[in-house]
Amino acid sequence: MRRRITYDAISIRYAKSRLMFRLSRPLLRAAWPLVLVGIAACSAAAWEFGHIAALAQQRYGAAAARLAQEWENAIAGARPLPEADKLRRINEFINRRIRYENDAVVWQQEDYWATPLETIGKAAGDCEDFSLIKYFSLREAGMPREKLRMTYVRAKMGGPNSTISQAHMVLAYYATPDAEPLILDSLITDIRPASRRPDLTPVYSFNSDGVFVGGARAAASVDRLSRWKDLQLRMQADGMTP
Repeated sequence: MRRRITYDAISIRYAKSRLMFRLSRPLLRAAWPLVLVGIAACSAAAWEFGHIAALAQQRYGAAAARLAQEWENAIAGARPLPEADKLRRINEFINRRIRYENDAVVWQQEDYWATPLETIGKAAGDCEDFSLIKYFSLREAGMPREKLRMTYVRAKMGGPNSTISQAHMVLAYYATPDAEPLILDSLITDIRPASRRPDLTPVYSFNSDGVFVGGARAAASVDRLSRWKDLQLRMQADGMTP
């Protein structure tokens, strides 16, 4: 008798739960798009730009705070755009608003990787700083990280027939893992396929997934790049999720 009562009680509770589920299904269907919108909004708002602008004001002054606001607007405007337009919007903003300058002048160091906030604060940077701020800006605008790689190249200064070359960094965009990359460069504002940049010879590339040497798969962990690890720690200290 005790066992039968227990089973009956379970059956009643089960029937009630099924009834409640059937009654609530229309509400769940109606609410689900709102849930998805909320998830998308949370994933798209990784950075607190109010905090970033306040840090820019505190450390670098009013001009830096204004540039931080313009930077936020550029990223927000890029979020709903197709990927090709995202690339163009962010690339043009950075190339036009950031002045090219060597680390020795900006940071009094031979080689320094600036965080995006530092680059905005100084409104200046070298090729690595341009590539890094474009990478993180595009990531914040919703670009998948696997499509972006910072790429070290040997650049022939003055054109493909020049005999003078130097180390240089660009940002490469891959529509698919094996696609020909598009090159975002600090030297020119046009975004061109790699085949139209014969002045650049790739050496290796990297992103948050690893280091790539001539292939679509990572050849080594990105943790081997000490400057990358240091950069991410400084970004996190400023409240910017890398």
